[in-house]
Amino acid sequence: MALRTVLKMGCPSLYEVAKPVEKFNTPFLQTLIQDMFETMTHKNGVGLAAPQIGVSLRIIIFGVEKNARYPNAEEIPNTLLINPKVEVLDSEKVADWEGCLSVPGMRGLVERPSKICYQGYDELGRPMTRTVSGFHARVVLHEVDHIDGILYPLRLKDLRQFGFEEVLSTRNSL
Repeated sequence: MALRTVLKMGCPSLYEVAKPVEKFNTPFLQTLIQDMFETMTHKNGVGLAAPQIGVSLRIIIFGVEKNARYPNAEEIPNTLLINPKVEVLDSEKVADWEGCLSVPGMRGLVERPSKICYQGYDELGRPMTRTVSGFHARVVLHEVDHIDGILYPLRLKDLRQFGFEEVLSTRNSL
């Protein structure tokens, strides 16, 4: 296993649509997944997409127990999702603060659907489906955006609600 460098906003490859995984249960895929989990944990993240470490594949991981970056977040089991698809189940959108390992030190207020159903595959190619809401849904949507070449600042409606964490924390409860 190895820590990977997380690409930062401005890197052109972060704005590309990632390719689907076609072969499961390969040594390359196993190593990539291990590296992604190790990198996410080391960076204290709650999610990571393969494009963020320079691999243009439709692979996302996410999970959180206790996290200093998201102290009020509900727990989400560590999950690997390959070739994800998302169905929005509730048209209601909820605004909340997001951060990103590719946009370090910044936060922005982003509206996202509150309830979704996601499906995809695990590392062996076995299908999985889950219906989730709240922070779990937000994390999945944020990571799926990455594999579609979208960083959360592109979703902001008001740039006055985007800034450095240490400045925003003095005026908002993040």
